[in-house]
Amino acid sequence: MRRFFERFFPAIPLALILGSILFSHSCANTTTPPSGGPKDTIPPVIVELFPYPGATHVPTHKTQLMLKFNEFVTVKDPQSIFLSPPMEKRPVYKLKGKAVVVSFEGDLDSNRTYVLDVTNAIADNNEGNMFPGYALAFSTGHTVDSMMITGTVQDCNTLMPLKGVTVMLYKDQADSAIFKQRPVAAGKTDDWGFFCLRNIQDTVYRLFAVKDDNNDNMYQAENNELVAFWDTLIRPVTVVGDSIPELMKYLMTDTVACLARKSEYELNMFRETPSKQMIVNKERLGERTAYITFMAPYAQIDSIWIRDVPDEKLITQFNIERDSLEIWVNDPKKQPDTLFLYVNYMKTDTLGQLVPFTEEVKLAKPRQIGAAKSSSRDIKKEDTTAVITVTAEPETVEQYGITMEFKYPLVKEAFDSLRFWSVNPKQQEAEEKFSISRDTLNLRKFVLTPANKLLPGYEYHLKIPHRKFMDINGFYNDSLDVKVMLPNDDKLSAINLVLSNVKNKYIVDLLNEKRDNVLRSFTVESDVTLRFPYLSAGKYSLRITEDLNRNGIVDTGNLLEHKQPEKVKFYRLENGSFILEIPEMTELEQTIDVEEMFK
Repeated sequence: MRRFFERFFPAIPLALILGSILFSHSCANTTTPPSGGPKDTIPPVIVELFPYPGATHVPTHKTQLMLKFNEFVTVKDPQSIFLSPPMEKRPVYKLKGKAVVVSFEGDLDSNRTYVLDVTNAIADNNEGNMFPGYALAFSTGHTVDSMMITGTVQDCNTLMPLKGVTVMLYKDQADSAIFKQRPVAAGKTDDWGFFCLRNIQDTVYRLFAVKDDNNDNMYQAENNELVAFWDTLIRPVTVVGDSIPELMKYLMTDTVACLARKSEYELNMFRETPSKQMIVNKERLGERTAYITFMAPYAQIDSIWIRDVPDEKLITQFNIERDSLEIWVNDPKKQPDTLFLYVNYMKTDTLGQLVPFTEEVKLAKPRQIGAAKSSSRDIKKEDTTAVITVTAEPETVEQYGITMEFKYPLVKEAFDSLRFWSVNPKQQEAEEKFSISRDTLNLRKFVLTPANKLLPGYEYHLKIPHRKFMDINGFYNDSLDVKVMLPNDDKLSAINLVLSNVKNKYIVDLLNEKRDNVLRSFTVESDVTLRFPYLSAGKYSLRITEDLNRNGIVDTGNLLEHKQPEKVKFYRLENGSFILEIPEMTELEQTIDVEEMFK
């Protein structure tokens, strides 16, 4: 025993240390990746496929497709696992080791080419690096179809690319096919609005695109889904090949490669105006004001009245599209808790026909209006005053004038009581002449236009005197003083836009870089030079819209009537960019041949 301890005792401490290490590792989470080392930035790579690309005679019953990767992956977006042509139910998937196994709840059709696309669906399990994508083509018949088409989908107003749109091909040449059946081939647009429908038959098709909100691969107009269509029948001319750039999958951050792809078809998406006509909304906003809205524009109203309110006491105003009607009662006395409005208009019946119909609309008084004021402290100034909103923006006052908008329609007005004067840099005052016009679309809005050109360095003052205007509530206005000056920042810039060959009516808009905000707008009908002054250094876009029906708005399209939305074009520089970069203290001049632009 003594010899045993002398021989093995030195090893006991080492064994205890090793044992503690072993036991601590056996209790650790074996799924946790080791820490440290460089961050993984490489996307997953496919190492095995089943069936192999271009396989034929793939079974139609209980079909399973397998994509195996070089590392563990996860499915980030199941909706992006897309089968073309789509089935009634979407593909389902499961993770099996390093593989994604895709199956279908129903049987595949016989003698048909299918394409499974997993673009934007899969990422590695550790760092979330997105797999660029892959499209697996196979056939349940003897051959794999070999043709392809490409294109882009964009918003009809901004011409910005739309991601995740379903692009569809139909052999049925009727416009109504998109409402009734699923396509014979389909695909999704990427971040650049680009699509490639591959391995399709060599035949003629109708081409559509739908923002398929409910993922049923059909068009639901009643759900206000966006739609686009190509005007004529199409036939593919390109054969699928391994070296074709449009078939390759790129990271969406690779701008050069993505923009270099050839786009054969450009589809402009729009939202159709509803075809059914009916009153869909109502609200009483105050004691004497309310509104109703219609489902479809251009409502045809024969007559409108309110019970116990004389016709001459009723004021109404449609918006430009005639799908919203504002209503006022021109009577300062207290109104009933509920107003009974009757509208005799053309309403869509159960057969889809417009027929005369008289509808009763109950307009209940809002609770806060109906509740009595508990004390004088609850009464606000606007409760007893004809409220006016005056807008005088330094950058746009030359173009738009000074606008005065009353909260309620006026029953008494005295615009000759307004005083408009200038103060020059030497502080000398001078009375300025002006004209007043009522806005054609808003009876509560008026525009003051100076008779003389506004001068830099001058102050311009508008004074609205006390108790000169009375609204339908019997309230008078408070006095109001407004001052405006032209911008005097020396760093501001300007654009002079020279338009030639203007043969129709056009709407010209200056927008910000993102195209989501109209900064200035003009309507032109002949050759003209438009000036956009007082611009800060930055990036802008110029949009021109062809207003063929001359109604002053951008009209949308109609699928069954085969009507495209009104054409929109953005001014493109010689370098291909749509962005105007304006430096400080610069006056740019751009010349546009409008007729050539809209060819």
